[in-house]
Amino acid sequence: MPKHIQRLDPGEVRFFCGSSNRPLAEDITSYLGIPLDETHITRFSNDNLYVQLGASVRSRMVFIMQSLSPPVNDHLVELLMMLDIARSAAAKEVHAIIPYFSFARSDKKDAPRISITARLIADLLQTAGATHVMTMVLHSPQVHGFFGVPTDPLNSRLAFKRYFQKRDLSRTIIVSPDMGGAKSAALLADDLGLPIAAGNKERVSDTEVRISGMVGQQVTNARRAIIYDDEVATGGSVLEVSRLLVDQGIQEIWVACTHGVFVRNALERLGAFPQITEIVTTDTVYIPPEKRHSKLTIISCAPIFGEAIRRNYCRETIGDLFIYGPPA
Repeated sequence: MPKHIQRLDPGEVRFFCGSSNRPLAEDITSYLGIPLDETHITRFSNDNLYVQLGASVRSRMVFIMQSLSPPVNDHLVELLMMLDIARSAAAKEVHAIIPYFSFARSDKKDAPRISITARLIADLLQTAGATHVMTMVLHSPQVHGFFGVPTDPLNSRLAFKRYFQKRDLSRTIIVSPDMGGAKSAALLADDLGLPIAAGNKERVSDTEVRISGMVGQQVTNARRAIIYDDEVATGGSVLEVSRLLVDQGIQEIWVACTHGVFVRNALERLGAFPQITEIVTTDTVYIPPEKRHSKLTIISCAPIFGEAIRRNYCRETIGDLFIYGPPA
């Protein structure tokens, strides 16, 4: 960070993290030039969580970072307890920093007697004590409206733009696995000066999809595709669209996603696909070194979160970091 930029006062703020992604929290606090305060998390004999914040929060701005990655429910309860602790200990403000908000996929009532869980979790965060929420790339944009406190969904596109601008992009096309992600993919395509196409996807179940064809510019004029999505969990959509792209003459595929959840051996299955030569994701979800694939590249979103937190503290605009803002 340039020296002339206003910094956070370490005496006025506290930054804590849960157990989901400590490396990202360390990178964010390093960017901000403040310490990462300790959080003590243990379990009682009956499996109940015990959480204690390791520094006084009274009359301070408190930032609590936790990704809702697997085990999602444990990480959610940790976060709710930390928010409640900060509120109960007389924090002036309580900011929930949630790099990966997994419940954003549950955004509508599409079957009888089910919960719109994204709205429920948004209510719980506010009830627990959050006065502000910061996240990155919600799976469904309408989830933003579920929150009753100010909420900032940040944009990872700038990180991908900087990464791919360093590469040879001749005869490359941006591909969204489905029409729902086409707008985000179109913004990245505009940033990189590339054409775009989208898959015509039908989701059969949580693990099964069908992609019947491509919509948009001709894939046949390209030799390389960047499949760009907000989240990859099982990898089913990416593999289906990859097979379709190879059938249409694509020789090389780069997979890019903000949230690399990679469950059920998704990384291994993607890495085994011959035409997929690189898988690029951010660090919103922590992937232990022993589970990383040789084709995996992780780019940091810590500067984006760090800058958004700094501007929030300094009461500056974060418009250019906002997910629905102008092209990066």
